[in-house]
Amino acid sequence: MALKRKKPNTPGQRGTILIDYAGLTKKKPEKKLLRKKTRLGGRSGATGRITTRHKGGGAKKKYRVIDFKREKIDIPAKVRALEYDPNRTCFIALLAYTDGEKRYILASEGLQVGAEVISSPRAAVKVGNRLPLKKVPPGTTVHDIELYPQSGSRIVRAAGAGALVMSHDKGYVQLKLPSTEIRLIKETCLATVGAVSNSEHNLEVLGKAGRQRWRGVRPTVRGSAMNPVDHPHGGGEGRSGIGLRRGPKTPWGKQALGVKTRRRKKPSSKFILQRRKKKKRK
Repeated sequence: MALKRKKPNTPGQRGTILIDYAGLTKKKPEKKLLRKKTRLGGRSGATGRITTRHKGGGAKKKYRVIDFKREKIDIPAKVRALEYDPNRTCFIALLAYTDGEKRYILASEGLQVGAEVISSPRAAVKVGNRLPLKKVPPGTTVHDIELYPQSGSRIVRAAGAGALVMSHDKGYVQLKLPSTEIRLIKETCLATVGAVSNSEHNLEVLGKAGRQRWRGVRPTVRGSAMNPVDHPHGGGEGRSGIGLRRGPKTPWGKQALGVKTRRRKKPSSKFILQRRKKKKRK
C-alpha cells in the first residue's frame, strides 16, 4: 500500500502522511460477519469508573469476526476482497470457500484479490497459506501464529509484523519474534506464511489531534504539568524534571519505563531462549 502526503492547505494538513487505501476493494463489509461493538469509554461495566484512561468518543464502528483458527482443513478458498478494519492496524481479506462459506482472515503482505489460499498440512509454502510450523522451512517469514496447538493464533498479528523460522529442534520450532525475542513453539502449531499487511502503518502521521479523537483517544496530560497532589512528577518551580534519582512513576506511584513486570517463575519462561533486546533511550 502506498502513502499519500497532504498539501499544507490547512494547519492540520501540514506534515500529514496517511495510508492510501486505493488498493482495497470498494465494497461494504460482509453483513453476516459483523457484530455489534459496545463502547464503555474506558469505564468498568460494574462500577462505571474509569479503569483505562484516555479512552472515549470516536467514530461508531462494528466488529469484524476474524477466523483466527482457520480450521477448514484441505478446503481451498479464493480471496474475494481486501478490506479496511477499524479495529486493527492491518487489513483483512474476505475468503470464499468452495463449499460456499465466507470468512475474514488477516491479510498477508502481497496477497491479491483472486488468489487461492488453503489451510492444510500439505499446503505449499506460499503467501496466505496456513500450515503446521514443522512443514515450514527455516528462513521463512510467518505470522498469525498459535502459541498452543488448536488454540487459534495469538501472536504476530500487528501491521507489518513477521516472525522468522530459525530452526527445528525435537518437536519444537525456534522463532525470532518481531520483538527480537527467540522462542520455542510446538511444531504442530499453525502459522500463516508471509508478513502481515499494511507494513507502512508506522510511517503514518495523523497531523492533528482531531484525527486521534476520531479514533477514540482522549487527551493525555503530562504528569510534570500537574500539581504534586495529582501526580508524583508534579510540582516544582517552572519546568521541573521528573526526578530521575527516584525514577519515573505512574500516577499511582509505581515505577514505570523499563521496570520488569514478568513473574520470575512463570512456567512459559523455559520456552524463551533469548530475551528481547533493550531499546536505547534517547
